[in-house]
Amino acid sequence: MTLAVVGAGGALGTAARHALGTHLAPAPGSVPWVTLATNLTGALLLGLGAAWLVERGTGAPWARPFALIGVLGSFTTFSTVAVGADLLIHDGAAAAAGTYLGLSVVGGILAAAAGLTLGRLVPTIRRKER
Repeated sequence: MTLAVVGAGGALGTAARHALGTHLAPAPGSVPWVTLATNLTGALLLGLGAAWLVERGTGAPWARPFALIGVLGSFTTFSTVAVGADLLIHDGAAAAAGTYLGLSVVGGILAAAAGLTLGRLVPTIRRKER
């Protein structure tokens, strides 16, 4: 069951990332801003999800593998960052590659930390007992 929900989530996240990357592809030698924005957004959402689904233990048992591992794990990807940086270097844009890598790593850590912090601040909604 877990493998099925991870796969289903992965299909959704991969399709979303592919659609964004295909329709908003960067020009050669320029920073792939769409990939950067995708990864930073995914890191923020992963932090929020970790706070809600992992730390609080809320949600259905399949929610964590579906959303965090499947959807967001496939939506964000470091391999795309590595290839993008390599392409920038080969296009003679080493400074852009360094900027892209720095923003990806530091920005990703900060976005995940912000998501965790925000997720911890939101109060848990509890259903009233009948």
